[in-house]
Amino acid sequence: MNVSFLRNFLCSGALLSSAAFAPVASANIYITEWMYNGTGETGEYIEFTNTGTSAIDFTGWSFDDDSRNAGTVSLSAFGLVNPGESVILTEADAASFRSVWNLSASVDVIGNNTTNLGRADEINLYDAGGNLVDRLTYGDSTIPGSIRAQNISGNPLNLSVLGANNALGWIFASVGDAYGSYVDLNNVDVGNPGSFAPVPLPAAAWLLLSGVAGLAGIRRRRA
Repeated sequence: MNVSFLRNFLCSGALLSSAAFAPVASANIYITEWMYNGTGETGEYIEFTNTGTSAIDFTGWSFDDDSRNAGTVSLSAFGLVNPGESVILTEADAASFRSVWNLSASVDVIGNNTTNLGRADEINLYDAGGNLVDRLTYGDSTIPGSIRAQNISGNPLNLSVLGANNALGWIFASVGDAYGSYVDLNNVDVGNPGSFAPVPLPAAAWLLLSGVAGLAGIRRRRA
């Protein structure tokens, strides 16, 4: 991760609450990006990210839209999702999706999802026990002021939005933004699937990074 970006992201009081870097639970899996309608090989997609400190086994986990039925779409194929790892569920063919977004084979993609998202819909993530892990209810036509993630993906305005089910807390991706967004190879859709740049570092890593930054500052002053 780019240290300069991380430092700027953290220093913005408007973006992060003081609780953002509290120790996180190992099962912190969140919806971190979505596009309800893409073009051609892009298709619609949803990104889930493990922001915790331990790998999570997705065996038995599932997705559904506004019918809210656990088990509708199996996510078991993701297997173990490591800390900081993002995975993708898409209506497109998995290989085509990777190709059009120039993603490596290391990015887990489940393709050919037929439980499609609408302009106003829900994204529901369930664990192996059928418990709701995260939900995002969205729709610019039903929630005035919220975005319409058509051909441009939606990203959280800040980390406090994750898990809050707040449609107003999401913003459009833009080329070169803090999330590393770019235009797909078809030169149509804009997004950043497969990675979530501002994943919180574990407390120990954050302390180490802070210490390194502090030492660098001392050296500059001495120079």
